[in-house]
Amino acid sequence: MTIGEFVERDATAHPPALTPAYKTSVLRSPRNALISPRNTLSEITGPVFGADELGEKDNDLILNFAKDGLPIGERLVVHGYVRDEFGNPVSGALVEVWQANAGGRYRHKKDQYLAPIDPNFGGCGRMLTDSNGYYVFRTIKPGPYPWANDTNAWRPAHIHMSLSADGWAQRLITQLYFEGDPLIERCPIARTIPTVDQVRSLIAQEDPANNMPFDARTYRFDVTLRGRRATFFENALPGGAR
Repeated sequence: MTIGEFVERDATAHPPALTPAYKTSVLRSPRNALISPRNTLSEITGPVFGADELGEKDNDLILNFAKDGLPIGERLVVHGYVRDEFGNPVSGALVEVWQANAGGRYRHKKDQYLAPIDPNFGGCGRMLTDSNGYYVFRTIKPGPYPWANDTNAWRPAHIHMSLSADGWAQRLITQLYFEGDPLIERCPIARTIPTVDQVRSLIAQEDPANNMPFDARTYRFDVTLRGRRATFFENALPGGAR
């Protein structure tokens, strides 16, 4: 297990914290300049997850909450690779996902959107990446929904993702959107992202070669996490050949 420090976060790869057009950022963004302390031991050595901690249906959102039938909606497979910024596979990372149902409603007591709750859809799942950094899960395509940023704001269809690898400093919480959704470019959150290429990095691409015939469409979504600095015990520099 490599326990070197992680490289500094590249602030230009992320949206600015304060973006008044996205109203929530006004209250949540920091008011003081950020500081960047050195990684602590706890940040570079944990967490550790085991396959025996997960259930066999944890990565199948179509079945893991079904009781009296199957959830309503377009069936999807989402898969991809988790790598660090130097292209190395990140194995054993915990990938957690949560989302609204096909009508655009979350199974949460504070979600009062008028779309009905689907009794056979819980909307959350989790999985570990394999030795190649690969993950896969099956789900229902989430629906868009209105939200209170302004009177005509709609969130595009999206799935929330949390990734925890072998260092807390790598923790990433993000969202994936779907190729071809016209709501992405109008979303006040997506519009805080500085460049078109960065927005594209959040859009899952259709992967028809891996569709499940007469069952589910497939989307590919790769994720990049922070990488570690080279140590005296490695003979390669960050970004170099390994």
